[in-house]
This record gives sequence, C-alpha cells and structure tokens, in this order.
Amino acid sequence: MATKCTIPIIDFLNLPNQMSNLIAASVEWGCFRLINFHNILPATLMSDMKAVVRSLLDLPVEIKQRNIDVIAGSGYMAPTSINPLYEALGVYDMASSADVDKFCSLLDASPHQRETIMRYAEAVHELFVRIGKKLAESLGIKSESIGIENWPCLFRINKYNFTPESVGSPGVQIHTDSGFLTILQYDEGVGGLEVMDTSGQFIPVEPWPDTLLVNLGDMATVWSNGRLRNVKHRVQCKEAKIRVSIASFLLGPGETVEPRPELVDDDHPRWYVPTTYEDYRKMRLSTELQAGEALDLLHYTPTVDK
Repeated sequence: MATKCTIPIIDFLNLPNQMSNLIAASVEWGCFRLINFHNILPATLMSDMKAVVRSLLDLPVEIKQRNIDVIAGSGYMAPTSINPLYEALGVYDMASSADVDKFCSLLDASPHQRETIMRYAEAVHELFVRIGKKLAESLGIKSESIGIENWPCLFRINKYNFTPESVGSPGVQIHTDSGFLTILQYDEGVGGLEVMDTSGQFIPVEPWPDTLLVNLGDMATVWSNGRLRNVKHRVQCKEAKIRVSIASFLLGPGETVEPRPELVDDDHPRWYVPTTYEDYRKMRLSTELQAGEALDLLHYTPTVDK
C-alpha cells in the first residue's frame, strides 16, 4: 500500500493480483492512479481525444448551448458565479452509441472527431466494467450479479480558463462525484487537481502522463453500505494556462441504488435507504450539498416494534 500522502497506484495489467490493494485504496482513499491500461485505451487515442476536446470547447457559445441536459447537469455548463473559470460539455450515456452520435451531430463534429469520441467512449466503458467487477469481487460480491455492463455512463469534457488574475483561486469548489466510479484523464501539463486524504488534508494530484485517476463517488458509498469512500476533491488555479480534463462517470445501477444485501448483516446494519441516481443528483443540486453531505439525507432509520 502507498505511504501516507501518496495516492495509491493500481497496475491494470496486474489487476487480478491486486485485489487487496484495490480494496484498500477504495476504502482508505476513495481514489487511485491507474497505470498500464494502454492495451484498452492507447496513449495515442488519449492524445487525439484531448485535441478533440480542446476544439469542441473552443466552439462558439451558441453551438455549445445545443448540448442540453438529458438529466440534471449532463449538458453544456457555462461559467457561473460559483465556478467562473469552468465550463463543460457532456453526454448522458457514453455507453450508448446513439447518445454519442447525437452529441457529435449537435456540435457539428467532423468524421475524425466523431470516430475519436466513439473509440474513446468504448475504451473507457471497458475499463469501467473491468475495474467495477474486480471491485465487487474484492467485496465478496459475484460480479456477474451486478449487471455493470448496463449501467449508464455520463461523459464530461472540462475546460478551466485560468488567467494571471485567477492564480490562487478555486477552479472548481470542493465536491464529491455523485456517481459510482469516475475515470479522469487529467491535464498532463497543467496541475491543480487535489484530493482529500483521511486526515482532511488536500493532496495534489501531480500531472503524470499516460495515467488515469479513478475516483469513487456517492453512489459507491450507498451501494457498498458505507464501505467504499467517496473522495472529496477540488481544482485550484496554480498557473495562468488553459487546463483541460476528460471525465467519465459510471453512475450506478440504472434503477434503484441501495446497499447490496451481501454487505448488510448484524455487524454492518443497513445504512442507506434506496434512491435513484437521478433523484439523488437532483437532491444534491437543490440542497447545494455537493461534498457528500447529501448522503446524510439518505440515512436509514430502522423501525422499532412496539
């Protein structure tokens, strides 16, 4: 296991032999760096995808605004008073070729851009399935029982318009991800991403080319009955450069999300009531509880027979 203040590293090629490291990283940190995954997601495809992302986010605002929400927070996100340096585009379900195709058509993507996005979405979805199954197995859950191949995957491409005046200010506020797993291709040239360790200290995720960061989110905490940690993180403006990242979110079961029965027993009583990703996401937005606090509203209270 990695030492304190060092984000754990998981070798994808050796995943079957790293079950103990995988569960330790997911319980203690809620995140890990992924290396040696290029048999599925080649470095050339990552580079091509970053170029596509930059060109799409440089489109005129009137074109980007065609990317409307399918569910709350899934479409174009313009800079706001809370996050004035940040904007993003999104696809509700990157595992759906129809959804990806529609996204490309709305933004007038070229054939090359369309092919790159399609190939990237397929590769990341395969990574999600492989990692998610191993995570379930590490908790003692039969991976074939969870249907992870059919879980929706939200896709967001992000741009941070850092300027000399913004150095030292937040790029994105402290938050947890609301879904189950996040695969992040962060900017290999511009830092700023930080994750919170168990002591409450923020640890910089230094740029490391050809690696990915995997985060666990709120739905993983609910699904695991509180076993898996939803990592708090933020983006800080460290230098006056444009920062680009590509985030893919495995949201969780398409219908009800609740603690797995295998993880509920006398020593681990049920901790959360059932919800859906969309209902939970709406609750987070309406309450403005963005750093995992909304999970408190899902706490299960057992009935007591009189």
